[in-house]
Amino acid sequence: MDVFFQQLVNGLAWGSIYALIALGYTMVYGILKLINFAHGEIYMLGAMTGYYAARALGFDDGPSIIGLFTVLTISMVVCAAVGMLIERVAYRPLRNAPRLAPLITAIGVSLFLQYSGQIVFGPDPKVPPELLAKSTLFTVGSVPVNNVQVVVLVVSLALCAGLTWIVHRTRMGRAMRAVSYDRQAAALMGINTDKTIAFTFAVGSALAAAAGILVGLYNPKVEPLMGLMPGLKAFVAAVLGGIGNIPGAMLGGVILGVAETLVSGYLSSTYRDAIAFVILIVILLVRPTGLLGSTAKEKV
Repeated sequence: MDVFFQQLVNGLAWGSIYALIALGYTMVYGILKLINFAHGEIYMLGAMTGYYAARALGFDDGPSIIGLFTVLTISMVVCAAVGMLIERVAYRPLRNAPRLAPLITAIGVSLFLQYSGQIVFGPDPKVPPELLAKSTLFTVGSVPVNNVQVVVLVVSLALCAGLTWIVHRTRMGRAMRAVSYDRQAAALMGINTDKTIAFTFAVGSALAAAAGILVGLYNPKVEPLMGLMPGLKAFVAAVLGGIGNIPGAMLGGVILGVAETLVSGYLSSTYRDAIAFVILIVILLVRPTGLLGSTAKEKV
């Protein structure tokens, strides 16, 4: 039972990180019907920005919660700007092109960021500064729960709650929902669709940056290719929950994170990555719309 609880806590922490990345996939798909395969590289840029920001500001000398949130904020702002730039340069000119064109462009942007990252940051892995000293907060039975796990969960939940508030309680959130239903009708109603889509990219990229910083608390290694596998897994999480559905992305991320850690704990860590794609195959066969997705009728 102790092993199960330990794996469950680890799975919830990893799952919340996957959920943050998956939200970017699902938001962009919901508003543009585009799978932004470059989103994993935004996650990488977030981690790299945090690495350099922490060193530049001197937070590598002494871990503190202030340093963590300062670096987190800087990384989210930088990646939000990068996300808006990518949308403006790479995707907006293809807004009315066949859907295959922006999909191929997304793959191209992903490769561009991967190889540019190796040139700019260097191909070698880097050890991010310790932004939060790990310590045990409490124990459940004989299982210790440390502050890093709690911070990852609390920050992820707060960001998800903030996104939900933006989408359902703000003017921009109403514009996002209107554009996702019918972009042309939204434009006719006076909504600035370009501004709304750019904002969506900014929010999704900021959440991916937060995931990059939080994963640095768990995994002390950042590198230019670190976004590939987590990006694919987050895409699986978005499909699992129902791509285009925000609660579904959160649920899919948590399920995927828990499934990974349980497989690692009870079977073998060799199957840790494989389980994500097994889940993808099963969900596509059994329920292609995802757990919380719905079938949309298209007029022909």
